[in-house]
Amino acid sequence: MLHIPMDGERLFEVSIYNKLVRSLVKENQSHDVFDDHWADLRIQNLIARDEYEARRMICERFPESDGFVIETVKLTSF
Repeated sequence: MLHIPMDGERLFEVSIYNKLVRSLVKENQSHDVFDDHWADLRIQNLIARDEYEARRMICERFPESDGFVIETVKLTSF
């Protein structure tokens, strides 16, 4: 988290994994770019105005085209 939420902003918790890494790890292989830990569900916290913006932000950083899958996006608190 880079800053404390300002007016209208909220803290979201995003659960994400990489389906390509997960598939390779099951076959005892590794991805060329992403660490094996991406096979497991990982939590990313971010500040956004709403769930739509949170999803958009996480998709920019972790694109579906690279194998990333968002499992959940939930509003949380400090």
